Amino acid sequence: MKNFDKYEIGYFAPPEPSMDWVKKDHIEKAPIWCSVDLRDGNQALIVPMSLEEKIEFFQYLVSLGFKEIEVGFPAASETEYDFLRTLIEQNMIPDDVTIQVLTQSRAHIIEKTFASLKGIKKAVVHLYNSTSVAQREQVFKKECPEIIDIAVTGAQLMNEYAASMPETEFMFEYSPESFTGTEIDFALEICNAVIDIWNPSEKRKVIINLPATVSMSMPHVYASQIEYMSKHLHNREHVILSLHPHNDRGTAVADAELGILAGGDRIEGTLFGNGERTGNVDVVTLAMNLFSHGVDPGLDFSNMPEVVAQYEKFTNMQVSPRHPYAGQLVFAAFSGSHQDAIAKGMQWRKDKGLHRWNIPYLPIDPHDVGREYDADVIRINSQSGKGGIAYILEQNYGYTIPIDMREELGYMVKSISDHGHKELKPEEIFNIFHKEYINVFAPLDITDATFQKIAGFKDGKGFTVHMHLTVDDVPYDLDASGNGRLDAVSNALKQLPYHFDYTFITYSEHALEADSDSRAASYVAIADSTGKVFWGVGLHEDIILASINALVSALNRENKANHFLPMK
Repeated sequence: MKNFDKYEIGYFAPPEPSMDWVKKDHIEKAPIWCSVDLRDGNQALIVPMSLEEKIEFFQYLVSLGFKEIEVGFPAASETEYDFLRTLIEQNMIPDDVTIQVLTQSRAHIIEKTFASLKGIKKAVVHLYNSTSVAQREQVFKKECPEIIDIAVTGAQLMNEYAASMPETEFMFEYSPESFTGTEIDFALEICNAVIDIWNPSEKRKVIINLPATVSMSMPHVYASQIEYMSKHLHNREHVILSLHPHNDRGTAVADAELGILAGGDRIEGTLFGNGERTGNVDVVTLAMNLFSHGVDPGLDFSNMPEVVAQYEKFTNMQVSPRHPYAGQLVFAAFSGSHQDAIAKGMQWRKDKGLHRWNIPYLPIDPHDVGREYDADVIRINSQSGKGGIAYILEQNYGYTIPIDMREELGYMVKSISDHGHKELKPEEIFNIFHKEYINVFAPLDITDATFQKIAGFKDGKGFTVHMHLTVDDVPYDLDASGNGRLDAVSNALKQLPYHFDYTFITYSEHALEADSDSRAASYVAIADSTGKVFWGVGLHEDIILASINALVSALNRENKANHFLPMK
């Protein structure tokens, strides 16, 4: 990297301080959106879209809520021209949607562009010519007055062609292409020269587009450039100031946001930032950033998985799994501490009955973009925590795992993930949980139990039990009493000719479903003589039998470790 000394700053700061945008801390309303997917995005594809694909993509962009869509460069290719004519002749442009076309400031291209628009109700015609120092010196080899003449001549021609087509409502747009490499006073001079030719009014506004054709500066410099231009453009009240940031420095979204604070009214961009080189500003991220601050973006990304699928279908490009708001993993938490905080936050919001969203690690509610908590938020691998695993089981299967049980279960699941070197899906986690803890009936299995309340027992809680059980398929009939049903069962089990060595630690239960005939889940923890704890989970329609199943499961799990019962 010793060649860094060949690079010099190629952008130009405004000739006066332009920092009022710093006083603003948020964007109050969405800008005017113009999709350039069908031009900028299409020309950047290895295999550009066919006519049929462009029509389908256009219709999809309309469904997302775009009201301005740049459909191409009709003088550039036959497909571009045919696409525009198809939209017009087949009346495929909704009344509330304005299409935009691009033209260089060259007479024959302007002529063909207006010819392609014959019969359209309204359109934006976007004129541009390059203005940067590099373009003037290296490409056009012209001085500033000659570059201005190119723009002014094109603007005059557009006035003439528009006058000959009174049936069409035209709006004109001008871009000093490569604005970021242009001296700011020269950019202002050429833009004002074009504005003066077009003479905008309240009923016929003009768009001045200031593109970061090549992103060259930090975002705050671009914002200062925009603010200066906004303050000094002629007829500013009748000018729509548009921004077209590219992403060469990876700052297109920041450029756009600060540019809006600095006076920008309109954004030209593409879905997921597709475009030449490193692409354009990503309209999805920009719109969702507004959404996350409580601002209606005016675009519908409520089904983000579909947006991703459609984009990938039309462009044959892939959305990164870490792409903001849209990637498959952007809401996923593998870290144990993140999972625990998210799970607690979700429960807190539920308990409080809140509409406001303020969950740790989740800037927006995944449901708002068509994502599911169970599949997208908590993801389990060897880095996950006990809280996340418990969350998965509760959200997907209804099991409220006792807090003291979560650590043991967490280590078990994480160990399986670690040894398998893979993420575990919710169904895999449940299968592990079910196999290890729920209704474990070997070698000990209670097949029948009948209870009778003991009259006169203290507090009326005494019971006797008569039960039939098997140990390694050897049958036993036992009777015992206790201060509760589970205690009676435990006392009966201690009559078996085996060394049971355990004490009760804790017991809890809950309904698994909301219905009146729902199954009950019971959780029992016992400890052996060394203090090691063994959990068992019982599942049954009868809560009493569920608790017995939980105790039996815990005993069988203890036996597996301590071998106090014969093993099959």
